[in-house]
Amino acid sequence: MQLFYNPSLDNSAKQFVFPPDESKHIARVLRKSEGDIVHITNGKGYLFEAEILEPDQKRCKAHIISQSKSIPRRYKLRMVVAPTKMNDRYEWFLEKATEIGVDEITPIICDHSERKTIKLERMERVLQSAMKQSLQTFLPRINPPISGQEFLESDNSVGLKFIAHCQKGEKMELKRKVIADNDVTILIGPEGDFSKKEIDMAKEKGYIPVSLGRNRLRTETAAIVACTTVAIINN
Repeated sequence: MQLFYNPSLDNSAKQFVFPPDESKHIARVLRKSEGDIVHITNGKGYLFEAEILEPDQKRCKAHIISQSKSIPRRYKLRMVVAPTKMNDRYEWFLEKATEIGVDEITPIICDHSERKTIKLERMERVLQSAMKQSLQTFLPRINPPISGQEFLESDNSVGLKFIAHCQKGEKMELKRKVIADNDVTILIGPEGDFSKKEIDMAKEKGYIPVSLGRNRLRTETAAIVACTTVAIINN
């Protein structure tokens, strides 16, 4: 199944006109004809089945013939992850986290972060592509970057809250602390790890230090291990 994405679709839609880039893809690459069926999601849980009326390369028109609403997960996973030094590694994390299952991502700029800026629009496109590729109907939300201190000061997340760091101290394995059907927020630091000040502040805000295993992991690997752990506990 080929899945398309358009956030403007709602459950009252009867017809839909694809934008020029997708119209060209449908007509020239997929070679769809009048009467063929395509599927569209609005990223909010709805899946629309549409019949092509006019397979025009610039303005492909389709008629919505059915719709269904996906059941959301019983829990919310919020990943708060520092940008990696190399952009492609963070994009890899976004792609795989979307495939595994994540609801919200917040890039945090930490005391030891080497990268201070990110291209939010590009990351949005990565999330959209991963959602479509994995045939999901809920698009993860990515927030604008924020400093670690600002995030913690304004944090009002509920549910289980964890911080994964490399410094010595009492830590339990994440897989032993996650409880099924509970919302989870996980903090993952940069290549240079969180500073002691950031760790102490997170603990004051109720974040529990956890371990992701015996090996030292890259930021993006740690984030994927965390996502996978939560997904396994909830399956």
